[in-house]
Amino acid sequence: MNAVELLKHDHEAVKQLFERLGKTTERGIKTREELMRHLHEELMTHARLEEEIFYPAFRAASGKEGEVLFHEAKEEHRAVEALILPDLEKTDPASSEFAGRVKVLKDMIEHHIEEEEQEMLPKACELLGEERLEELGAQMESRRKELKRQAGERAA
Repeated sequence: MNAVELLKHDHEAVKQLFERLGKTTERGIKTREELMRHLHEELMTHARLEEEIFYPAFRAASGKEGEVLFHEAKEEHRAVEALILPDLEKTDPASSEFAGRVKVLKDMIEHHIEEEEQEMLPKACELLGEERLEELGAQMESRRKELKRQAGERAA
């Protein structure tokens, strides 16, 4: 799978998690907790893959225009990681406040996905070419396995 396909696949997986989470009620505490754990893991893994592998390659290939997209995307990651997720994870999953915070996170992530898929990813296809995207995809798959293994070790 090339890098762009991999990122789009991740985007779909995250959207599905949000859809499932959005269908839960205040009484589905265990389900909400489990979906949040899974969503957190998916978001953090995806962000690492982008920040460590994809974004630097895109930035190097795109010059000044890519510089702006690069910094905007990283800043959106930072906002989610440093502000929204920590607050959400401290929020009682049985509360209506939890549902509100999930909605804000979902809106931010969907905005981020839309920008990437409409601006950055098409530009990456144009600038990097299929061979380089395949190389990046392989690197990202390898890194994903490593991150998942590390997460499993921390959980054990």
